[in-house]
Amino acid sequence: MASNTIVNRVKEFLKRFPPFDKISEEDLKTLSENIRIKYFEPDQAVFNEGDTPGKYIYLVREGMVRLSERNEPVDICDEGDIFGVRSMLSGKPYVLQALTGEDSLLYLIPIAIFKPLLAQYSEVALYFAAGLAAGQIVLRKEQNRQEDGLKIIEEIQPDGLQGLNTFSPKRSLVTTDQSVQIQEVARKMTHENVGSVVIVNKQGLPKGIVTDTDLRKKVVTGHQSIESPVRNIMSYPVITIKENTALSDILILMMQRQVHHLCFTEDGTPASRATGIISERDLLLEQGSHPAILVKEIFQSRDTLALPRVRDKAEELLTHYIRQEVSIKTVTGVITAINDAIIKTAVRHAQQKLEKEGLEDPGLRFCWLSLGSEGREEQLLRTDQDNALIYEDPKKDQKEIAQTYFLQLAEVVIQVLLDCGFAKCPADIMAKNPRWCASLSQWKSYFHQWIMVPEEQALMYSTIFFDLRPVEGDATLVEELEKYIQSLMDKQSIFLHYLAKNALQNPPPLSFFKNLVVEKSGEHKNEFDIKLRAMMPLIDIARLLTLYHQVKGVKNTIHRFNKLCEIEPEQEMLFREAIMAFELLLRIRTKNGLANHDPGRYIPVDQLNKLERQMLRNAFEPIKVLQQLVSVRFQLNYFR
Repeated sequence: MASNTIVNRVKEFLKRFPPFDKISEEDLKTLSENIRIKYFEPDQAVFNEGDTPGKYIYLVREGMVRLSERNEPVDICDEGDIFGVRSMLSGKPYVLQALTGEDSLLYLIPIAIFKPLLAQYSEVALYFAAGLAAGQIVLRKEQNRQEDGLKIIEEIQPDGLQGLNTFSPKRSLVTTDQSVQIQEVARKMTHENVGSVVIVNKQGLPKGIVTDTDLRKKVVTGHQSIESPVRNIMSYPVITIKENTALSDILILMMQRQVHHLCFTEDGTPASRATGIISERDLLLEQGSHPAILVKEIFQSRDTLALPRVRDKAEELLTHYIRQEVSIKTVTGVITAINDAIIKTAVRHAQQKLEKEGLEDPGLRFCWLSLGSEGREEQLLRTDQDNALIYEDPKKDQKEIAQTYFLQLAEVVIQVLLDCGFAKCPADIMAKNPRWCASLSQWKSYFHQWIMVPEEQALMYSTIFFDLRPVEGDATLVEELEKYIQSLMDKQSIFLHYLAKNALQNPPPLSFFKNLVVEKSGEHKNEFDIKLRAMMPLIDIARLLTLYHQVKGVKNTIHRFNKLCEIEPEQEMLFREAIMAFELLLRIRTKNGLANHDPGRYIPVDQLNKLERQMLRNAFEPIKVLQQLVSVRFQLNYFR
């Protein structure tokens, strides 16, 4: 009876903490029956560095255990924390020392009983593979310590974390030759009961697509004879994609290219045989609804009055995606496409409005720029807007006309964004500010000043404007500006050292005892600033290293780290873990913002559960190692 009482107490204790809360009652009871309970005196070693792993992993029932590596503190374990897991996963000697800090009672969990549960419960395996147990350092600092944790995650991660489901053609592909008459193609579509036909050559390579819409707009209206060859009305080039592609990637490609059909081919390119086709309707039937409808609604709106309502729908979609644990890559792609559609529509509306008002159009090429998180395609919440405008150099007698016109255009666009819930930038970094609505030559002079004289404010501007992204207008202006920026950096290589020093302004946000560093006073006292203390260090370092390697056209933080994986394969594990950390931080910030209807920047620490705190703590490890890498690479110890 006494033994059953002890087993029940152990079981009830385990259920309070992850990952044991994911295990069935029966399996948890079996595990509890086999657990040993052991008392340790203060300063007693549970195990030492280099010890051969024993038969147990450890869980703190009462007391406290310090984990250290080469006498440097790594973690502190208190009630409910698990440690000694690394050796369970790898079978290698302990790389940490575990020393009790006070009288402690530990549960010794038999590996032989617990390890089979990893295969049985994917969520339990994910907990350990992701490094969520105390002291389980996610970063691999030496080759002989690698445990392929990422590989484990890939094998067990549920579909919801990867994105939406994949899609393959579910009906036979209907094709025809481009020389066949339109009349015959229409008959074929009617007979096969399809809304589209892929035009292929003799090798079966896709050359165009004809849809019901093409027949209505180009034939029924009389623009083309029904006896004309079908090539006269086909849409081309064909946008192609691989089979078994995630629905999320399909819908993002549709939104980006503003098409309603995609063609499946053997290798995903137009240079291989066509195998199927997917339309918006297919996606609707497959998924129920998808964001392409919102983008379509935005582009089809006759005025801007409907845009705030559509953006509210996007917020509902975002909430759904976050709850369903859809991959951050998918979420950022979808929300960026919607935000971009709103900006494009607002710019076009502004041009029409100014034309009706009779404001003189200087006839100059221009481009609307997104900056900051929107420039990096990371703005999920409706935080403040950062934008700018660049236009080609006007003639002397056009300067005033150009400045007046583009400032007025910016005023209209920014008002639309305000109506859609995007607040004004507190620092007034917006296109309606004359300083940030400027000609190409003026923009070149800005960057010349910032790079050649890298003062504190110049570095601040650099971190904002190096993330500029063209959204609407002539992107060749941006290409010319970026070529000029690179030429400056080639001349002034020391600028990167200043940028590197600036990137290390925020150390890893943990105190000596591994507590989150929170605000000490003010409106957000005792709250954690996830943007400044956790996300910005990763953003700044990704930007710095891609500038160092002269990577062009990549602004998104995750994409930057992916590119760095290709360039520096010896650091791939570190960069992959930085990606995982950034995705986690962005997800936490988004959840917090949606829950509190604010930008999500400040996290009330007391609202985080033990698992969330541990996940945050592990996410900070890549920051520490990346900052060490930057300090060494740019010799910041010798740089003042």
